[in-house]
Amino acid sequence: MTAPYVKEHLNNGISTIEFFHPAHNSLPGDLLAQLAEKIEQAGKNDEVKVIVLKSGGDRTFCAGASFKELVNIDDEETGRVFFSGFANVINAMRKCPKFIIGRIQGKTVGGGVGLASATDYCMATKFASIKLSELNVGIGPFVVGPAVERKLGTSGMSQIAIDANSFYSAAWAKEKGLFAQVYDSTEELDEAVEAFAKDLCSYNPEAMKEMKRMFWQGTEDWDELLAERAKISGRLVLSEFTKNELSTYK
Repeated sequence: MTAPYVKEHLNNGISTIEFFHPAHNSLPGDLLAQLAEKIEQAGKNDEVKVIVLKSGGDRTFCAGASFKELVNIDDEETGRVFFSGFANVINAMRKCPKFIIGRIQGKTVGGGVGLASATDYCMATKFASIKLSELNVGIGPFVVGPAVERKLGTSGMSQIAIDANSFYSAAWAKEKGLFAQVYDSTEELDEAVEAFAKDLCSYNPEAMKEMKRMFWQGTEDWDELLAERAKISGRLVLSEFTKNELSTYK
């Protein structure tokens, strides 16, 4: 079985940042920290013109938070630190001066929806249905919520957050604004992502930097906001309801 990893490949101005975990690309704390670091480094690298964020494997982009780590949280501070991992990645993506293209090849759950929402331009296959499942275990999409709401609007975000048992289709996500394009196969997706990234590399990097700053106006308080949301999640993960739900994953 392939070991978890986060790796970057730079080619002709395109930085491809890929993560993988054998548990359906779930994200434990160490992978989250590596993701945030890779994104920050790419943002500071003058050779990088555009970033592509992707995951390994075929039909799952990201299963969200690592249940193995969630079940072992036994105090609020540990919980806060864990959920801060998602906050750090989203804030790294938000503050990165380069456009980030999301390459979403399959199902996306919980924190994975947050990552997709924090990209600047997101492309997917028809298999990339999405679900915010946090309420199922008694938490809630508190940390990723602002990024998801920014893309789907309050109505769309609240719909999938409350209906925590249902997957919503890639077509629905495109209609709501999360996905810019949806393709029939991973091969078509990869061709489109590569062509789009190459086009972006030919544009004025200063213009793209200023455009990104403009697009993310109004999120300047997210360092503090997402930190507060991480505290809420860290407290709720210790509730009796959540502990009972998570115990089924042990």
